[in-house]
Formats: sequence, structure tokens, C-alpha cells
Amino acid sequence: MKCQKCGAENANTHIKTIINGEFKEYDLCSECAKKMGYTNVFTDMESDFSNFLGSFFGNVLPARTQATRCEFCGSTYADIAKTGNVGCANCYELFADRLYPSISRIHGNTEHCGKNSVSSVDGKITEEQSKKQKLKKLRSELDKAVKEQNFEYAAELRDKIKETEEEQ
Repeated sequence: MKCQKCGAENANTHIKTIINGEFKEYDLCSECAKKMGYTNVFTDMESDFSNFLGSFFGNVLPARTQATRCEFCGSTYADIAKTGNVGCANCYELFADRLYPSISRIHGNTEHCGKNSVSSVDGKITEEQSKKQKLKKLRSELDKAVKEQNFEYAAELRDKIKETEEEQ
């Protein structure tokens, strides 16, 4: 199929537009599409996305950050801030003080809270993890009771939370 604009080149771009309820379709060659302002939206998307993530880490880096390198992958915090890609698992520990505020800003939390959020030792949940889960559940129930204006139950939950916190 030939380009509907120039009629000379083969069409490789299909454009559909709806303007004020009027539907139009065009088959254009790449040159005519470019002249009409239709470009590939995926061009350089990877680098744009990396720049987007990198912007969360800020542009101002202290001099000491640039000198510290991960012993496993060789990444510096400056590399991570520039690309938005963390080099390896060790980088999370090495640059934790600088990464966690950014991760928290992006995700809203630095602690995993999904279905399998509790790590275990030899497949068993530790007592401390169990207490944390219990506290989290009690606080959630307390919020629900307050929203429902069930203040007697809320008071009981408040007391249970205090008790559990004192045990820790």
C-alpha cells in the first residue's frame, strides 16, 4: 500500500484520529508521518524511564558518596542516582541510608507488606514477627472500630495494643 500523502513510498504507519466526532484513517510512509508530527512514542523510552527513576534519587550528591563502591557489582550511589537501577542486593545494604528515603517516597513504605511479608527462620515465624503481626492486626481493627464508632470495643483493643507493646 502506498502512502496517502506523497503516493511515492510504501505506507508503514497507520494513523486513526477522531476530532470533533469525525473519524479519519491515514496510511503514511515514515517521512510523511514525521512531517505531520506522528513519531514513535516508544523511541528512547528505556532511557527516559531510567532518567525518571533516577530523578527520585536527586541530583545533588555529596563527594563521599561518589567514592564508595559496591564490592560485588562496582556501582556507586552516583550510578544508582543517575540510572535509577540498583546494581545488586548488596547495594541495598551499602547505600541503605540514602536509598530508603527515596524508596519510601516512591512506594510509600520500605517494608514489604504483601501476602508473604513475614520472613521465617527454618520455615517458622519468630516470636517477634508474630507480635508485630498481632500489633498490626490490632491497630487495623482499632481503626475500623473507631470509624464505626464502636468505642467500647476500641477501648478493649487499645488496652490489648498497650499490653502487647509492653511485652516487647
